[in-house]
Amino acid sequence: MRSPRLRPMKSIDAKCLRSLHSWRVFVLRGDIYELRLPKGRGHEQRGRRFGVVVQAEEFLPRSVVIIAPTSRSARPASFRPEIEVNAEETRVLAEQLGAVDAGRLGKLVGRITPEEQWGIDDALHTVLGLR
Repeated sequence: MRSPRLRPMKSIDAKCLRSLHSWRVFVLRGDIYELRLPKGRGHEQRGRRFGVVVQAEEFLPRSVVIIAPTSRSARPASFRPEIEVNAEETRVLAEQLGAVDAGRLGKLVGRITPEEQWGIDDALHTVLGLR
């Protein structure tokens, strides 16, 4: 006999589908994502933006991911290595690292090469004063 206090459980299918986009189980260092960023202020980047995951894989997956944004219009500098994203040359802005909620990671658009990763690592060492 059923107890009058027990109610059937609600389906959680809809909730799981909503959270699917905010939880990235397979985010890897070196992945390039389109970012869904809030409107920038001051010298912050605006518009359609891509970001390279620079966080160590030992600390992935997390709900927050460390990324380095990219820019096609940034001036060349020793700490801004060039990579190719969607067949276009772009610079990684190692001096503008940021922690981004995994829900702001949009579409996976590519992955950097080992040579590009070495250039980004060198830039991070320079910017963070690790040499």
